[in-house]
Amino acid sequence: MHIKLLWEIFVLFTRVALFSWGGGPASLALMQREVVAAGWATTEEFADAVAVGNALPGPIAPQVSAYVGYKMSGIWGAVSAAAGTVVPTTLLMLVMVAYFFSIKDSPNVAAMLKAVRPVVVGLLLWTAYTMAYSVFSVSKIGWGNGLVQNWDKVIIAIIAFALLTLTEINPVWLVIAGAILGFIVYR
Repeated sequence: MHIKLLWEIFVLFTRVALFSWGGGPASLALMQREVVAAGWATTEEFADAVAVGNALPGPIAPQVSAYVGYKMSGIWGAVSAAAGTVVPTTLLMLVMVAYFFSIKDSPNVAAMLKAVRPVVVGLLLWTAYTMAYSVFSVSKIGWGNGLVQNWDKVIIAIIAFALLTLTEINPVWLVIAGAILGFIVYR
């Protein structure tokens, strides 16, 4: 067990948690950028981590961080990454929740939130873009060819989006259906 590496893992995921806005899914954009920049995972490996995390119940950010932490340093790496993702922000939240109730109706707070919310949407769109770039193999052959050669994955994505948008289906069922489909078709 390398204490220095465990500390680096904890610090990276703490930094991601403290500088992400909008919850777990929104933090994935910054998490991906930091993890890939550190050389701890490729974009493809990060997409795998998100897929695995989405297949499990619970918040996505600690799951993805645990995946990367485990890759870097086994069980203790996973614990360090998940702790970095959860502990500092939980402590901050405990302090802030008491204060927030005294300022939540402030026009200044409302004004700040009006600008932060669209930024979070942008972060989510960026995460979707970079994952699509990886999933559809666009980096090797360009968007047009990537979408044509991976038409089956494009259809799966469109169907999943449509079902989530137009029905009340639980996303877990889509992940399970995708896993079964993958097992049958892509093995």
